[in-house]
Amino acid sequence: MAYDTQLADRIREYLFNFPKLKIEEKEMFKGLVFMVNEKMCVNVSNDNIMCRFDPALQEEVAEKNGYIPMIMKGKEIKGYCYVEPSGFKSKKDFEYWLELCLSFNTKAKASKKKK
Repeated sequence: MAYDTQLADRIREYLFNFPKLKIEEKEMFKGLVFMVNEKMCVNVSNDNIMCRFDPALQEEVAEKNGYIPMIMKGKEIKGYCYVEPSGFKSKKDFEYWLELCLSFNTKAKASKKKK
């Protein structure tokens, strides 16, 4: 799988600042997913970040630099987006996206476990 390993390291380092989080990494979605407390939180996909966030914030988030909507089967998926590198180049912008994902993680539902 081709994804930006330096970006993955940057996310990993940020998440490890929160020792109470249970973090697991899985290669999926053609990238590297960071599961937080057994829920998909943020993903490195090629050189983009894929974010999972509160769908109620969709309009606000869509105004941010680097935002790319997530489209599946011709429909925009609310609560998910890609962010291209121009949107997280600065430390402040990078932290915005990760905080967005982490703040929703406490409310997000975990996927059903396969038996």
